Amino acid sequence: MSKRDDLIVKYAADLKDKCGVTPDMDLLTKVTIGLGPSIYNADSSTVSGSDAKEIATVKNNFLIKKLGLEDSEALDSAIDSVIEQYGRSNRSKYRVVIYYLLTKHFNKESVYA
Repeated sequence: MSKRDDLIVKYAADLKDKCGVTPDMDLLTKVTIGLGPSIYNADSSTVSGSDAKEIATVKNNFLIKKLGLEDSEALDSAIDSVIEQYGRSNRSKYRVVIYYLLTKHFNKESVYA
């Protein structure tokens, strides 16, 4: 297995064990590929749920630019609920898992079709 395949297995386990979600492996793979080399960097592969700058990056670069959503309170509330679902006390929240959950939340799977 490749390093990316190993990471996808890890992300799927997080979705199942920490978020209570059975992942759509095809979508999870596409979200992982979409993040490119950032998944291999310890800093960029995770999201700090308590860092306002990090949350703004998720909102602007992913929700608005990638998924094409309009800036609104709904975006902030969705990010907050996904972080809550993942577990605020969980130190390493993988960016792929956060993005996967947000994609599902907004029913934007078509972006990865």
